[in-house]
Amino acid sequence: MLFHVYGEHALAQWGMMLVVLVGLILLNEFARRTKTGGAIMFFAIPLALTAYFVAIAIGARTGAQWALENQTHLYMNGWFHYAKLYAALTGCIGFMMIKYGWGIGKEHWFKPFPFIIVAINILIAVVSDFESAVMGWNKWWLSSEGVWLYGGWHNVMNGVAGLLNIFCMTAWWSVYSSKDKTDMLWPDMTWVYIVVYDIWNFAYTYNCLPTHSWYCGIALLLAPTIAALAWNRGGWIQNRANTLAIWCMFAQVFPLFQEVFKDGFFKFNWATLPVQYPEGIATIEQIYEAAGGEAAAVGTTVTSVAANPTAMTVISALALITNAIALGYIIYVSCKRHINPYKEDVFVNQKYYKDAAARIAQ
Repeated sequence: MLFHVYGEHALAQWGMMLVVLVGLILLNEFARRTKTGGAIMFFAIPLALTAYFVAIAIGARTGAQWALENQTHLYMNGWFHYAKLYAALTGCIGFMMIKYGWGIGKEHWFKPFPFIIVAINILIAVVSDFESAVMGWNKWWLSSEGVWLYGGWHNVMNGVAGLLNIFCMTAWWSVYSSKDKTDMLWPDMTWVYIVVYDIWNFAYTYNCLPTHSWYCGIALLLAPTIAALAWNRGGWIQNRANTLAIWCMFAQVFPLFQEVFKDGFFKFNWATLPVQYPEGIATIEQIYEAAGGEAAAVGTTVTSVAANPTAMTVISALALITNAIALGYIIYVSCKRHINPYKEDVFVNQKYYKDAAARIAQ
């Protein structure tokens, strides 16, 4: 059992997770199928939100009460969330440029862009994992988002897994537009990479975004994976960028949707905690009290309250092992075929690859 989802709020928790999953799948379909859908989701809405975020920042600096009490300012003002949001949006726009042949998107030298932006997103998460290890080694610590995290070897293992995952991306120049112009395709990014990425990223959210991981670690990962395996073969990375950007925009504006506060308060009964908080909300309340209550500031540490890091350790170890195996297989195939796996396709014999390649526009 990874989450506290079998108590009095179980129906709300499971039900809302399914709502988020279905919503992300549908919004991704809206964004990918037409230029209008993509323009609305990744140009118009982000521009409006950027103006909103700037207004909040200016208002907070000038002491405006509405800005100081705004939920985005209070709970989503850390560097990670903004970095993740705009990195994901950059990916969505770049992928649209390749898909539709806009500007530099049709140039051969631009083809490694998907690898570069995905690698940047992974590195952001890796830094966050290592940060938690340094700040809270075998103890609770309060992150800049007001979340009690527990650091340790799980962060180190998953941070290394993330670095390996970057080099599990193969055929950096082999990205194309689909025949029907609905997708940017990366055929060599087959189910092998999808699986090891999902394991690593789930471990990351479980370690570093624990109060959000029921949604951003399960629903958000399942949405692009279901689409890529069921009807959009070769388009997983586009699905992933789209759903990530959509979720980040929503969570940045409505963080109370999923948030559990540093004192244990939560707004909605579908907020869900993982089992590293052994007694759920009660554990957070104990940490908060041990940290001095309202006096607890970013970086505050607590050692007197027990944690349950077993699941984090197992999942992070699994992420490290599976990514190491995947990279080892890539190296093996590359040596056997005498190819450079980052310039040539590796998984050409897989059915998934063949199905994706058949969709490439000629």
